Amino acid sequence: MIVAFSVTPLGVGDDVGEYVADAVRVVRESGLPNRTDAMFTSVEGEWDEVMDVVKRAVAVVEERAPRVSLVLKADIRPGVTDGLTSKVETVERHLSA
Repeated sequence: MIVAFSVTPLGVGDDVGEYVADAVRVVRESGLPNRTDAMFTSVEGEWDEVMDVVKRAVAVVEERAPRVSLVLKADIRPGVTDGLTSKVETVERHLSA
């Protein structure tokens, strides 16, 4: 399973990078395959472990912000591993053809 999510603190002003970094740190320390871009952090693993990471990422932001917004999208595909890499490689292969 791959989950792409974003955690946004609300009520803390316009500069939220420090809060987002706290959430991304939780993901990176989880040991699960992950990737962060300008809009989302994607994490790959089994349902319970991925959702636990998302929950902890939200919780770390919640500790410092009065309100938190979570956007989450999941690709639930049993038996597939290394989707973070293989999906991008497939697209790149088609682009180079």
